[in-house]
Amino acid sequence: MSVGIIGAGAFGTALAIALAPHQPVTLWARDSEQVKTMSRTRQNTIRLPDVDLPAAITITSELETVLDCDTLLFTVPTQQLRRFLIGLDLSTHSAVACCKGIEVTTGVGPTSILSGARHVAALTGPSFADDIARGLPTALTLACADGGVAEALQTQLSTPKLRLYRTSDVVGAELGGALKNVIAIGCGAVMGAGLGDSARAALLTRGFAEMQRVAVALGAQPETLMGLSGLGDLTLTCTSDKSRNYRLGLALGAGREFDAAITVEGAGTARALRGVAAKHGLDLPICATVADLVDEKVDVAGAMARLMTRPLKEE
Repeated sequence: MSVGIIGAGAFGTALAIALAPHQPVTLWARDSEQVKTMSRTRQNTIRLPDVDLPAAITITSELETVLDCDTLLFTVPTQQLRRFLIGLDLSTHSAVACCKGIEVTTGVGPTSILSGARHVAALTGPSFADDIARGLPTALTLACADGGVAEALQTQLSTPKLRLYRTSDVVGAELGGALKNVIAIGCGAVMGAGLGDSARAALLTRGFAEMQRVAVALGAQPETLMGLSGLGDLTLTCTSDKSRNYRLGLALGAGREFDAAITVEGAGTARALRGVAAKHGLDLPICATVADLVDEKVDVAGAMARLMTRPLKEE
């Protein structure tokens, strides 16, 4: 068995580093110059500096090479995934979505986009690339509807420092990973604006209630959101500036510019939730406010006023 990782960003590179001591790993990058640099220096100096790439990792810009692998891990951003898959035949592969988002144009998650694969799963949960790459203990959720496939992938992708827990609730696990990014932007904005830890705790908690609301409406099991892929990931990304979503929020709250070249999955997911909420008749005030904040339809002061003046009700 072999693993191919499609996307040589920080997370894809980190997964390659973690898995390489245990099986052959091929890491694909779109940019051939990046491949040459990484092959020469044995580092991803742009996305994950100061961490060496094991010699067992094959780095390539040729899709044919990575498609020779049995199991493919996709770290391509959700909003780009469908376009990337055009012309690819995954009918003999196990495809594992490692991106966290909801597609703006369709309202579906990455496993739906990968539905042409022989087997589809999602790998999600509280994890920073730097922690995984440095071998720090990390636990993730592996979601797959087929129990036998889930067990095989769990065995293949687990390491002594990377522990995977199985679930058959793909929708719940996927939504937990996607929706927490939206709440992380909001929490970052709260802290960037100097509104305090108490305000962040309130937004995190009420944001979690919205996550559960969406999950139930889309057919997920509510208890899934209490696990690693929901509450665990939410806690991590709403409290650390290692999170790109949280950093975007910090910049918005402080009125600072944010590097547009950095992929922030929560921004697209917040926009996608507008359609999801309308379709299912959901009240998602925090997610809607984050979407407007990202699109500069409201500033932080207006966002807080909007949320704090909503009608009083039971929790």
